[in-house]
Amino acid sequence: MKRLVTVALTALAPISWGSTYAVATELLPPDRPLFTGVMRALPAGLLLTALARTLPKGAWWWKSAVLGTLNIGAFFPLLFLSAYRLPGGVAAVLGAAGPLFVVGLAALLLGERAGLRTVLAAVVGAFGVSMVVLTAEARLDLVGVVAGVVSSASMGAGTVMTKRWGRPEGVGPLAMTGWQLTAGGLFIIPVAALVEGAPPALDGKAFLGYGYMMLINTGIAYWLWFRGIGQLTATSVTLLGPLSPLTAAVIGWAALGQALSPVQLVGMAIAFGATVAGQLAVAPTPKTFSSTEQINQNISMDLTDGRVRR
Repeated sequence: MKRLVTVALTALAPISWGSTYAVATELLPPDRPLFTGVMRALPAGLLLTALARTLPKGAWWWKSAVLGTLNIGAFFPLLFLSAYRLPGGVAAVLGAAGPLFVVGLAALLLGERAGLRTVLAAVVGAFGVSMVVLTAEARLDLVGVVAGVVSSASMGAGTVMTKRWGRPEGVGPLAMTGWQLTAGGLFIIPVAALVEGAPPALDGKAFLGYGYMMLINTGIAYWLWFRGIGQLTATSVTLLGPLSPLTAAVIGWAALGQALSPVQLVGMAIAFGATVAGQLAVAPTPKTFSSTEQINQNISMDLTDGRVRR
């Protein structure tokens, strides 16, 4: 039962990320994805770090920078580049292939040996997502494809390394999330300034959209994601990823008036079924990798289920 609750809470992260497209198109300034990345990550990171009242020490300064770059700083720009160069469906499929990177890296670095059912769940999940988002007009662009693949690999590597390094003694996922979001946001700032120039003027809708992005879509969502990595296997967490494009499709239908064809509905059922099957296929007890200072009690100490997560 405890694992089921943890999986359900972790699943709220990709479900929240599925709202990104609708919020961005309806509330945020157009054509400013990197500025949006900064506004999502940096304020949320600073807020969570202030709430946790803990700063990195020793090696955790560079470890936080590496994790923040992999999970946020490199992932966001590459994801946006892929989205701009490719039809949305192609970019989403490349993202849905991310679990395959994690399966391979987790076997190499964490000793999480994925069974055939787990690999099949990842492949079938990506196939189901492709049925939902791909269109006959989809065209490939080499730069966009490379950016999409590297963005998935970056997030996959970040997920695995977050699991491998664990947390320092006395530090919970709230602080770890704050450190990574801050580092990732700082990484994006110079890229955004170089590519997009000065920040745009913001109106009331933009403030509302960025407030949601910062608090719900990033702060709480990433807190839940990293908390899940600490308590589940890396493979189990990443197999929840297809919930993001599925949520985006549902929101597009319910709120934006976008139609869903029978093929898309079948794809949604396949992807959701693969997600559930993936959780059943993964071993319920993860192999724990943590830093030398970390103790098992840390998993439950970080204001565990009581504090606002990222």
